[in-house]
Amino acid sequence: MSAPARPGTELVVAFDDVGIADVPRVGGKNASLGELTRHLASVGVAVPEGFATTADAYRLYLDDAGIRPTMASLLTAFRAGQSGLRATGAAIRELVLAAPLPEALTTAVAAAYRDLAGRVGQERPAVAVRSSATAEDLPEASFAGQQETFLNVSGEDELLAACRRCYASLFTDRAITYRELHGIDHLDVALSIGVQRMVRSDLAGSGVMFSLDTESGFPRVVEISAAWGLGETVVQGTVNPDSYEVFSPLLADPGLRPIIGRTAGAKEHKLVFAPGGSGTVLLETSEAERAAFVLDDAEVLTLARWAAAVAEHYGRPMDMEWAKDGQTGELFMVQARPETVQAKRSAGALTVHRLEGTGPVLARGAAIGEAIAAGEACVIADPSQIASFRDGAVLVTTMTDPDWVPVMKRASGIVTDHGGPTSHAAIVSRELGVPAVVGTVDGTSAIADGAPVTVSCAQGAEGLVLGGRIPFTVEEADVGALPATRTHVMVNLADPSASFRWWRLPAAGVGLARMEFIISNLIRVHPMALVHPEKVADAGEREEIAALTRGYRDPAEYFVDRLATGIAKIAAPFHPGPAIVRLSDFKTNEYANLLGGAAFEEAEENPMLGFRGASRYHDDRYREGFALECRALKKAREELGFANVVVMVPFCRTPAEADAVLGAMAEHGLARGENGLRVYMMCEIPSNVVLAEKFAARFDGFSIGSNDLTQLVLGVDRDSARLAAQFDERDEAVTTMIAEAIRKAHAGGIPIGICGQGPSNHPDFAEFLVGEGIDSISLNPDSVLRTVPIIAAAEARHGRSEAGPGRQDAQSGHQDAQPD
Repeated sequence: MSAPARPGTELVVAFDDVGIADVPRVGGKNASLGELTRHLASVGVAVPEGFATTADAYRLYLDDAGIRPTMASLLTAFRAGQSGLRATGAAIRELVLAAPLPEALTTAVAAAYRDLAGRVGQERPAVAVRSSATAEDLPEASFAGQQETFLNVSGEDELLAACRRCYASLFTDRAITYRELHGIDHLDVALSIGVQRMVRSDLAGSGVMFSLDTESGFPRVVEISAAWGLGETVVQGTVNPDSYEVFSPLLADPGLRPIIGRTAGAKEHKLVFAPGGSGTVLLETSEAERAAFVLDDAEVLTLARWAAAVAEHYGRPMDMEWAKDGQTGELFMVQARPETVQAKRSAGALTVHRLEGTGPVLARGAAIGEAIAAGEACVIADPSQIASFRDGAVLVTTMTDPDWVPVMKRASGIVTDHGGPTSHAAIVSRELGVPAVVGTVDGTSAIADGAPVTVSCAQGAEGLVLGGRIPFTVEEADVGALPATRTHVMVNLADPSASFRWWRLPAAGVGLARMEFIISNLIRVHPMALVHPEKVADAGEREEIAALTRGYRDPAEYFVDRLATGIAKIAAPFHPGPAIVRLSDFKTNEYANLLGGAAFEEAEENPMLGFRGASRYHDDRYREGFALECRALKKAREELGFANVVVMVPFCRTPAEADAVLGAMAEHGLARGENGLRVYMMCEIPSNVVLAEKFAARFDGFSIGSNDLTQLVLGVDRDSARLAAQFDERDEAVTTMIAEAIRKAHAGGIPIGICGQGPSNHPDFAEFLVGEGIDSISLNPDSVLRTVPIIAAAEARHGRSEAGPGRQDAQSGHQDAQPD
């Protein structure tokens, strides 16, 4: 006969009756579900009904069975090294599973389940039975995945059996290891069990979301992962999910759709309810499911608004799980906990890893972390081989789950075949500070056991596994300690996937975003080949273009969508500071190398001085391609909401050509001055300086392109190795032209900056620019840390430390005073 609960002891509570202050009573997971239920419903966040057993119920369970002293002695022997982890965990779990549930607890759980059944109108509702430790999901440590969850549990008997298994899971090998790692006493932790109505996401989809960028810590984006079926496949990393990124500051405007990233995952499997009974089964997805996105734009925006609301309520970044009911189409939030990795980082701390060499690419996947590591590969395809792992090696495996944590913390780097940025491997790697490349598909087959490899996550969203030990450097800085400058320091960005990593820099905006990088790397197709696919003669190229544009009714929409989101992602980190986006400036040979490009480009003797830049945009040979560029810019500014995008025209030879380009832009909905649109011009041709007054009357600002200007002033091919010694932005002829350009721009009432390599490479060149009163200097991001102090020192020497006439406003880009 089991002992009754002490008078006044509450064994079961409804989610409605608990909140975040109740972590000691119901654990972090259940306390958070109660907090969401009670406080977030008013902003539309939906949480499935449920209840929780209390910590007192767990303690009653142990005391009623009389097993606590035996558990303590087993743990003492483990800590003394007299018993191994696996034997200790197994012995404690066996003790717990053998103990019957106290009668008072059985009665309370059954009554709460019957009450839930009445509320949802079902006799035996399917429920998720989740473990919630009283020390879990705290800001300083995430206990995600340390205890067990049981899905699609129906009926009182199955529920009570699942409860007993949850209690036992408090002593899985991974949970014991995790508590040891964080210095938490095993017997001080209690377990609450959450029982929650199952959302029929097996008929739709589910996933994970974060209220920040999980790699860089950029706080103004919501990151969502999605896969078909129940969400365990995303959490465990058994599938490569769809991913979406939403810029949260623009969510308040219902007229905008600030989705700045959308990538389809392979989604090879889905976890669904087992037919005709309890439990789950893993099935292969259909070809149609793999090709389709799990969420539409409206659903992505709804989830992003929920994530932003939850983060605001908690006052900190959050890690959440969501599910979509396939029967009703409703979205639900099924879990929310503090994000624990980026929250530990200082907002002013910036660490930059740089490869100092190269090697063969063995595998590619999603980059986790922003670091680089090297070591011998230890390929483990089967969990039974875990014991063979070598300390300091690079772990290469198909996927990880919480049982792998003891090994992962001994690795210098991690590579997995499966999983996305929110998989178990990704979450744990971030927390351990170990760089990882996940979702490589073929890492275990492409990488040889024992081979030296380098894991690099320093290039952006794509991580690389390179053959050999490639040398690398690490630079650390406190960006908050950098001196303030009068001259606006901006950054040059090209790769949207790497843009978030620089958000901590004290930049006034993006001084140059190269559109051609987005086109060549993310789109890969010549825009005219998408307008006129019938002109592409090569059958292989036609097939590749068809594969890239699959899912778009019109292939041209593929170009517009990918370019618009790429631009928006570059414009996000320093929003609302300006993001100056240069129109495409490929040369004909570079255009010809794009898919389908050969059909639309003629060979030129000197492409550097040929059909490039402004001359293309109003010409019949490219007019339709330019229309797509304009549509993408218009979409980024007006649909996605990035009105901070400034358009810049490159290689504009004459004022008449400037008029033609501005006219063509206006025809395509980008009229200078409308909807706040500002249009800049690259000042990179001698005629731009000679006729600067006339160009200044047509544009809102200049940006000096020192590479082309140097080439054309000195008559030196910038790509010539033989003439490299004569190519110097600091030559007197070049600096004379630059000084004249600055003077004329200010006389014309417009700001002028520079976006070439010179200031990044030569401190004396940066000092010259400051002395001439340039308004902004746009640097390569990795050179900002060393160049800002040089600019500040130069300003002090030239008496320009304080803001003065002609300073460009960092937020609007407009003049805040009369120019010099």
